[in-house]
Amino acid sequence: MKPSVLITGAYGGMGSATAKLLAKSGYRVFALDKTVGEAEENIIPIKADITDENSVSDAFRAVVEQTESLFAIIHFAGIYMLDSLVEMENADFERIFKINLGGVFLVNKHFIPLLESGSRILITTSELAPLDPLPFTGVYAVTKGALDKYAYSLGMELQLKNIKVSVLRAGAVSTGMLGVSTDALDRFCQKTALYSCNANRFKRIVDSVEAKSVAPSRIADKVNKILRKRSPRFAYGINRNPLLLMLNALPKRIQLFIIKRVLKTR
Repeated sequence: MKPSVLITGAYGGMGSATAKLLAKSGYRVFALDKTVGEAEENIIPIKADITDENSVSDAFRAVVEQTESLFAIIHFAGIYMLDSLVEMENADFERIFKINLGGVFLVNKHFIPLLESGSRILITTSELAPLDPLPFTGVYAVTKGALDKYAYSLGMELQLKNIKVSVLRAGAVSTGMLGVSTDALDRFCQKTALYSCNANRFKRIVDSVEAKSVAPSRIADKVNKILRKRSPRFAYGINRNPLLLMLNALPKRIQLFIIKRVLKTR
């Protein structure tokens, strides 16, 4: 019998590429997303809203009807948001935490009974997760940093059940999310009352970083390799930006000075 895996955000760029590759690699994939497509060979669509506990519970029952166990839960569902921490709407602040952190919590909470000894949980965080946040990416970085800490804490617990938890800290990936982030930055540059010049300079930096993105297939390949490792590490990186890594290696006061010089109003 084929081992089964659950993928959240399975109809986004990274999730879809991973679902297709794993389906070809001998897995049966339960593809969970808010909007799903038609069933394919070894890919079973499961429609669910990961922020709604009743919806996640319904998804669990739908999966249980077809399998008694999962080899892995792979998390891709999430949103990107770029805004000022002092200008953003309260609802947006709450929404990004509810999706990026709360959704992972709810899915794991409900699907843990299907994970047996030796199974895996793989959570996509971000290259920003272990780094000091940059201006205007703060709220996204904070949710991913919290998710990274959640994953480590979860791994500390689940090791007692011989369940491995890993994170994939990905840099820019060529998905619809890059377009969303660019649009969000455009809107922010137009609406901000505090940082108009700074935001436009920041936009040029973001555009240059996002131009160096990788295809979703690279993420799928990485996930497939991680699942096949006997003793996976906690953290894996892919396409992490060397300039961000260099900046983060500096003392915080120097980081602050550099960012202020780069983004200050002329």
